[in-house]
Amino acid sequence: MPYAKSADGARIYYETHGQGPAVLLVHGSGGNHAAWWQQVSALSPRYTVVTLDLRGFGRSDSSFDEYDSRVFPEDILAVLEDSGVGRAVLVGQSIGAAAALKVAMRAPSLAAGVVLAHSLGGLDHPELAAMVKADRAEAEKIPVLDRLLTPAFRQAHPDRTFLFRQMGTFNTAKMADLRNLNTDGPTVEEVAASGVPVCFLAGEKDAVLSPATVRAAAGIVPGSTVDLVEGAPHSMYWEAPELFNAAIERFLRKVYPTEVTA
Repeated sequence: MPYAKSADGARIYYETHGQGPAVLLVHGSGGNHAAWWQQVSALSPRYTVVTLDLRGFGRSDSSFDEYDSRVFPEDILAVLEDSGVGRAVLVGQSIGAAAALKVAMRAPSLAAGVVLAHSLGGLDHPELAAMVKADRAEAEKIPVLDRLLTPAFRQAHPDRTFLFRQMGTFNTAKMADLRNLNTDGPTVEEVAASGVPVCFLAGEKDAVLSPATVRAAAGIVPGSTVDLVEGAPHSMYWEAPELFNAAIERFLRKVYPTEVTA
């Protein structure tokens, strides 16, 4: 059970699975390293898959009164260094996307690409920020669980719904404990100048981030790609893993065109 040491001394838990070009998965506010069980099993035969617990989550250091998300990128950088995987595609789910994008901007030589899953990664752009705010206002009109998992899925899969809800019980940090989630995000110009490939990944049925907002972001960020998956919800990685995994692999094969084995 390896631990990396972040810049301020926090112990950050991580795991590596498989072999091949690297992909690092950054969980959202209710997850931790184990949330990616359906991605690790699908991707590890062809890729080195790295999962981690940001501070306050899972097995990582949780000895803080509050958790400043501006430090999360340091946790990721510590894992990249300690694991020795070198360059990796960074996949961030929801709040994990902002941390992943900041890592790519700070250390572009370590980021083979970035997938912003169900998030715009905290991009500093007034038009996009307004659209995200409007989407969130609509999302807050429905219960939290309805935003994350569709009622049809919950009815058909009570076991996986139970496990989804249990994942958060292994975390010390709750959403209310997180600070500066949308602070100090990169500008569109900074993202473009970094040269790091960016993919906006979301579902057409996402109740938190609308397809219109995702399309707008992809149109504003030069050279980015957009993958809007038909029928997929906000927690696509959990509810529809076959769709999520296929989308991730589409991007990985673009970024690693000569390095992936069949």
